[in-house]
Amino acid sequence: MSDVTRETFWQISAVGEIIFYFLTAVTILVFIYGVYSRFARYARGTEDPFPRLDDIGTRVREASRIAFSNEKQFNRDLVGGLMHSFILWGFLTLLIGTTILSIDKYAYKPFTGESFYVGDFFLSYSFVMDLMGLLFVCGISIAIYRRYVVRNERLWGKHTGYEDDLFVWSLFFLGVGGFLLESVRIAGWQGGPQAFEQVSFVSYFLANTYQTLGLTASGAQSIYPAVWWGHSILALWFIAWIPYAKPFHMLSSFANVVVRDPKAGARLPGVPADPAADTATEEIDDFSWKQILDQDACTKCGRCSSVCPAKASGRPLDPRDVILDLKGYREQHDAGEEDIPIIADGGTSVIDSSTMESCMSCMACMDACPVEIEHLTHFTDMNRQLVEQADVDSNAQDVFQNVMQQGNTFGDPARNRPDWTEDLDFEVPDAREESVEFLWYVGDYPSYDERNQEVAKSLARLFEAADVEYGILYEDEVYDANDVRRMGEELLYVDQASQLIGAFEDCEFETVVCTDPHSFNTITNEYPEIDFGEYADDPMMEVPVEGYWNADGTYDVKHYTQVVANLVESGTLDVPGALDYTATYHDPCHLGRYNDVFEAPRELVVETGCELHEMPRNRADSFCCGGGGGGLWMDYDEEPKPSEERLREALEDTDAGSAVEKFVVACPMCMTMYEDGRKTGGFEDDIEIVGLTELLAESIQAA
Repeated sequence: MSDVTRETFWQISAVGEIIFYFLTAVTILVFIYGVYSRFARYARGTEDPFPRLDDIGTRVREASRIAFSNEKQFNRDLVGGLMHSFILWGFLTLLIGTTILSIDKYAYKPFTGESFYVGDFFLSYSFVMDLMGLLFVCGISIAIYRRYVVRNERLWGKHTGYEDDLFVWSLFFLGVGGFLLESVRIAGWQGGPQAFEQVSFVSYFLANTYQTLGLTASGAQSIYPAVWWGHSILALWFIAWIPYAKPFHMLSSFANVVVRDPKAGARLPGVPADPAADTATEEIDDFSWKQILDQDACTKCGRCSSVCPAKASGRPLDPRDVILDLKGYREQHDAGEEDIPIIADGGTSVIDSSTMESCMSCMACMDACPVEIEHLTHFTDMNRQLVEQADVDSNAQDVFQNVMQQGNTFGDPARNRPDWTEDLDFEVPDAREESVEFLWYVGDYPSYDERNQEVAKSLARLFEAADVEYGILYEDEVYDANDVRRMGEELLYVDQASQLIGAFEDCEFETVVCTDPHSFNTITNEYPEIDFGEYADDPMMEVPVEGYWNADGTYDVKHYTQVVANLVESGTLDVPGALDYTATYHDPCHLGRYNDVFEAPRELVVETGCELHEMPRNRADSFCCGGGGGGLWMDYDEEPKPSEERLREALEDTDAGSAVEKFVVACPMCMTMYEDGRKTGGFEDDIEIVGLTELLAESIQAA
């Protein structure tokens, strides 16, 4: 079996070997310099607010699991997932195979005097390399078909260019070239291809095909050096090219997954209390090193663009373009081109203010991104810059003013906040005067908006029916400020948080219960991040605690669907299945995608007796109502509105189709947006928007 092998430099002269080694050394140096330059550039970014390299072993293991399983590529796109898996594993196998050859030739054989690249090892190696090489070529072929034949819309955009073509075609010719090289070698055997070469089934088939077409062994030997040099130069050029263009995502995307923040978006980086601290994003180097890495990790796949509700409704936002616009400007800036503003209200800037004002903070882009780009941190930083520049939309300014003056987004007096309780036939307990288990944070819309007040009343009836100890803050309650933070008003957010936490601290309770998923998110994930010690000397702010609030998890924070589901499961609240509606449920972004609360609301819908039908986009793939990130208060020229598109989906794309009677929501903002969309979209006679608490209360009353 010792002759069952192949010669590494078959038909290549000694001079040819020397030239190859020289070119390889140059390639490695160019590659190393390119990688060094990239990472040196990241060091010029600002320090990231969150730890990114803690517990590095766990981070690398988890990143490896995500990368090698291709789980993010399979999300929403089975064919894309298979395509990328074939390419990734094929490329890695070919790389590993080349490394094994190098180890045998330059380490094992010189040390032992023998080669392990013979016999059964050679046969196994050859079979695996041919198999994975075939998968690699198949994967690249699918990519070419999707890009140039099907012309998958999300693969094309203003940043699509020659390097995308060069990348995909160079990979294709590398894969095909490997088979061409091996098959010509097999065809070069005197007497025809050897039987043991059948393990290289693709190359063996090609070699026999050449023979049938008239290629002789001597002919194969004569053309082999040209094929070898062509394949080798292409491979060396590709390796040298990696750090300087799109192929670098093979390194940067893995690094990006390693340093990701698992709570990115659900919590935003804070702004230092020190007024002298420079937190603006006036220049490209004001972005953190992680944000610059985000920009380099982008592969232009367009998954974020394809799920963005702002883009779908015609707003001037494409998440991919924002990331790539910043990257393009950074590269131009580094090349010495003139500085321009990062973001501005009209005029010349990298990003226009209307683009950022279009973002709904739904986080669909981040959920869809296979390389963990944290779009929302970029967007929030630029929104903060707009606030600092006073380039804020007039509608947003009105909201900020209302919050500053009245503590709510409506601008109504605080004394009117509990007026909704007067229509109930019982008195809602005051958590300021008695100890309660559940401190119910009602929120702005359930307090002031007439339609959402019905949701609040229904939840109060559920608490009464369960006979639990609950209470509200009455006029001491203020706006939680989740969405004004995402619109860039960080200090107003901190001020509102300090007031609300101060009200919490004056009460005795075990669990904060939120009506609004937006409130639930910020109280759960962001309030414990605020270091009130930084504001101790600020005469304009009443600091509610020394240091951090609830950092140790003393208080639970729950959305009402979780609390009610627990009450039903424990038997404390009896919800008879008295209803027979055909219903669908909409996952609010801040409840589902932000905080992974998917099943509790569905269980409650089923408990009422309703027949639940899922929309195609559900759970983490849910489509935003359009109200998040300040969208509720902004005026857009949209076609169609996100709410209208979602209602169309409910009536046309669910299994029940037009038979769906109830569109169930568990978020006050969703209620407002869908009631509006029902009118503007012409769905008033087709479907009813109903709060989950209303459905539950109706079921109890109907029994």
